[in-house]
Amino acid sequence: MRTAFGADFDVPAGYLNTASVGVPPAPAASAVAAAVQRWAAGEDTPASADASVTAARAAFGRLVGVPAERIAVGASVAQVVSTVAAGLRDGARVLVVRGEFTSLTFPFAARGLDVTEVDLDELVSAVDGHDLVAVSVVQSADGRIADLEGLRATGVPVLLDVSQAVGWLPLSLEWADYIVSVGYKWLMAPRGCAWLAVSPRGLATARPVAANWFAGEDPWTSVYGLPLRLADDARRLDISAVWLAQYGAAVSLGYLASLDLAAVRDHNVGLADSLLAGLGLAPRRSAIVSLELPDAAASRLAAVGVRSSVRAGRVRFAYHLYNTVEDVELVLEALR
Repeated sequence: MRTAFGADFDVPAGYLNTASVGVPPAPAASAVAAAVQRWAAGEDTPASADASVTAARAAFGRLVGVPAERIAVGASVAQVVSTVAAGLRDGARVLVVRGEFTSLTFPFAARGLDVTEVDLDELVSAVDGHDLVAVSVVQSADGRIADLEGLRATGVPVLLDVSQAVGWLPLSLEWADYIVSVGYKWLMAPRGCAWLAVSPRGLATARPVAANWFAGEDPWTSVYGLPLRLADDARRLDISAVWLAQYGAAVSLGYLASLDLAAVRDHNVGLADSLLAGLGLAPRRSAIVSLELPDAAASRLAAVGVRSSVRAGRVRFAYHLYNTVEDVELVLEALR
């Protein structure tokens, strides 16, 4: 058990795979376990998770700088991005980063839109003539960070995927048209929860492609019969929440929203850059480190208990608030 930033984490030494799956603080894991027990005992009702859904929605808003009434509840990035893609005009031009995570790009391609790929450092200069720019704030494959101020200055509608950023990188993104994220990475929530924050302009164009009773102005009077009666705010884009995921999310996101995220960033980036320094490499100022390593090195990493992942042919390490210098030394020991 490790203690970090005022919480306990049952995370083993060498766990550097948060970019794939975050480890929850102990109270979040306990909240999900208690929910499973209530479910097994027949004690829950369909409304039992409502308070957790509301709390997680509000906490996500605090983490990205957007009021709760502008946030919709979803289950995955691809699902919430599909509501954005559905609202774009036929033939709309969407600009994305070459090698971007496909949950962000596939919904636009599947919609039959004109999707253009450019390198990350060319993104801002290439926006002219496009109806939307869709980009991860932190790239999943290698941890590179997008030029947010440059994008903001263009005035072009922007969709930001913060799945690899929110929870460790301080964010103030009220200016963005759309902000999407899953919960099971740096937010340390169970898989099955995601959020979509929309600006007024974004809400006017997004389409509730999975319209349902939970998205009603008053969900409990929207259960039966027509006419369509969706909420006026971003809740009109809600799907019916995944209950067990939301129980954990309410605790994990509430905890993160209470922290000084600048301190979390400095902790995470400090560990990641110390790994690079130990290998004689320049700092990258990201919590994600991506290295090209031989297969033998990957075997040595596993042998000393390092948990990482391979993305785009490179070994990816991710340092979060529960990691320590010990996790840096384990990697260096294996690679020396």
